Amino acid sequence: MASSRWITVFAMLAMLTIAAAQPIDAQGLPKISLELGDAQNGGDAAVSLQIIFLLTILSLAPSILIMMTSFTRIVVVLSFLRQAIGTNGQMPPNQLIIGLALFLSFFVMAPVWERVNDDAIQPLIEDEIPYKEALDRGMEPIREFMMKQTRQKDMALFMRLARMPQPANRTEIPNSVLIPSFIISELKTSFQIGFILFIPFLIIDLVISSILLSMGMMMLPPIMVSLPFKILLFVLVDGWNLVVQSLVKSFN
Repeated sequence: MASSRWITVFAMLAMLTIAAAQPIDAQGLPKISLELGDAQNGGDAAVSLQIIFLLTILSLAPSILIMMTSFTRIVVVLSFLRQAIGTNGQMPPNQLIIGLALFLSFFVMAPVWERVNDDAIQPLIEDEIPYKEALDRGMEPIREFMMKQTRQKDMALFMRLARMPQPANRTEIPNSVLIPSFIISELKTSFQIGFILFIPFLIIDLVISSILLSMGMMMLPPIMVSLPFKILLFVLVDGWNLVVQSLVKSFN
C-alpha cells in the first residue's frame, strides 16, 4: 500500500542508520562527496529518488511521532494539569512538559518498537524478507496499537467521509482512515482525563473564593490564595505519580 511507505518511518530510519554505520577504515574517517550528473541508467535514477525520499521522511519524523503514538494524549493531559493548577503556563515550563511526554511515549511504545524490530527490521537486515514485506510487517504493530485506542464511532465517521464500503475486517481499513480516527480518539480521551483533573482544583478555587468573599476581601485575587493550597494538595497526594500511572495504564 502506497500510504504505508511514509507511515513506517521508524523502520526506514533504522535502515538508514544501519546503512550509514559502515565499517570505518583505520587510516581515517570516511570520505563524503556530493555531485550532480546525468544518470547512466534507470538504477542510478532510482537510487537518487530513494535518497530524496528518505531525506523527506526525516523531516516528517516529528509529525509522525506525534500523530501515531501515545504522545498526543500524554502532552494534552499534562498541559491540562498545568492549567488546572493555575501556574499560568510558567511552571512546569513547556520544554519540561514536552520532554516528559516524549519519554513517557517511548516507555509506552517500547513493546511496539520491539515488535517492529523483531518482525521487520532484523529479518530485512539478514536478507530474509524483501523490502516491501518488511514495510508491511513494520506497520502491523503500529496499526494494532492505533486500532486498540481508536473508537469505532470515530473510525465510522471517516469511513463515511471517504465514502468507502464497510470493511470485512480490520486489515481492510486503510491508513488514511485509521490515522485521523486515532488522532481524534486520542484528543477526546485526553479531554476527558483533563476534565477529571480540573475537578479537585476547581473545588479549591470555589472554597477560597467563598471564604474571601465572606471576609470582605474582594480586592484580593482568589488565585493568589488558592495556588499554594492547590500545589500543597498536589504534593500531598503524590500527584505526579498518580497522573503518570493513570496515563500509562490508560493505554493498556
